[in-house]
Amino acid sequence: MIRNGLLLVLALLLAGCAGLRTLNLQETELEERQVIQLINYAQHVATMTAEQQRGEYNAGSQEFARDKEAMSRMRLALLLATPGASVHDAVRAAGLLEPMAAPGSNAPSPLRSFARLLHAQLNERASEQKRAGQLREQIEVRKEAERTLREQLEALKEVERTIMQRGQESQPRRR
Repeated sequence: MIRNGLLLVLALLLAGCAGLRTLNLQETELEERQVIQLINYAQHVATMTAEQQRGEYNAGSQEFARDKEAMSRMRLALLLATPGASVHDAVRAAGLLEPMAAPGSNAPSPLRSFARLLHAQLNERASEQKRAGQLREQIEVRKEAERTLREQLEALKEVERTIMQRGQESQPRRR
């Protein structure tokens, strides 16, 4: 009797675990579809005119103000992260993604993985832009040093010409 009872309890536990797995699988599939929708949205935003992007930004901001869920957060972040967009703001986009991309934030999911990827790309782009700015500054410094050296070289050439002229004037002329 006890054996049958243990088998029944074990069977119920396994059935319950299978039900949880099915629920988790459905949730993952939903998020996978959402990620695909977000990628399509990003492609669509990239083809919009500046005016359409501003309109989409206004609508997305209002949606995010009403509903701070992951999808509205991701849509607004994608819009702001689009390079060359009239509403491009990589810093704000990264800020929107931060809660979803933070290490240790909830269980891994397709949506969070996409947020982490986008967040990492934004951070990488920001560091590349910072490095490019530093390189531009170095180029300007070196151009200025080059200009200074050229001016000094010209001044030395002028001194040399002056010395040569004085040397020729001080020599007796032969007749």
